Amino acid sequence: MPEPSVTPPTSSSPATRSRGMAWGLVGVLAFSLTLPATRFAVAYLDPAFVGLGRAVVAAALAAVALAATRTPWPGRSRLPSLALVAGGVIVGFPLLSAYAMRSVPASHGAVVVGLLPLATAVAGALMAHERPSRRFWACAIAGSAIVVAFALWKGGGALHAADALLVGAVAAAAIGYAEGARLSRTLGGWQVISWALILAAPFVAAPAWLALDARTAAAAPWTAWLAFTYVCVVSMYLGFFAWYKGLAEGGIAAVGQVQLLQPFFTLFASALLLGETLDAATFIAAALVVATIAFGRRGR
Repeated sequence: MPEPSVTPPTSSSPATRSRGMAWGLVGVLAFSLTLPATRFAVAYLDPAFVGLGRAVVAAALAAVALAATRTPWPGRSRLPSLALVAGGVIVGFPLLSAYAMRSVPASHGAVVVGLLPLATAVAGALMAHERPSRRFWACAIAGSAIVVAFALWKGGGALHAADALLVGAVAAAAIGYAEGARLSRTLGGWQVISWALILAAPFVAAPAWLALDARTAAAAPWTAWLAFTYVCVVSMYLGFFAWYKGLAEGGIAAVGQVQLLQPFFTLFASALLLGETLDAATFIAAALVVATIAFGRRGR
């Protein structure tokens, strides 16, 4: 079967880059409840089931979307890239972060979000041959330091054994983001995550099924299943529509820095939905992060 035709890489015009930043912001908003939802789900369900089962449900959604749109098979030449995406964002990050969330609170898991934008920029430079300026790197490091310091301060400043899992999750996600964004420039963002899910489904379905304990599942409250549904539908699928489109149009390194705002979006959502209070330090740290993103974007 001949491979489908591809479109040329997206233009790097200022309007396109701005649109990419906007799409990236939508993706970050979608991901902002991932760690709290995962933390709540694994309190009642096995981490392996939560980490891998989300991919099975999302793969079913992807199969429906691909069939409904009659999207052609992307071709064997793209299989290695799709496998890299699947290993990073479908298996690596969800599974490692799910086990980490069994041992540490979601606020401590914000360290992952603090390091991920910088790791994504490094992966973009190595894998997609992006060359951000020195000012960009300085701002990226400064923004990451602000978020990590804020997360550790909110979490009491202690390190945990689960941090090794979190570091692995960061590396896996950064690679999956960079390769997925590179592939999205010719295949399209939603097609990338859809085909990656289809490719991963045969390998994650059996482990997810074996990790599901019928007695535990029956005893889990509906709120745990609602949290699991969120990570399946939004975190594992719909959020990537906007995220990969943003990375492809605005640049992996530049748009990746928007994820520095994710811990603050999570805190704001907790205040809105759970009635938690926000202190002045949260707003100050968020403003500093916004400043580093804006200043670093001008130094592309």
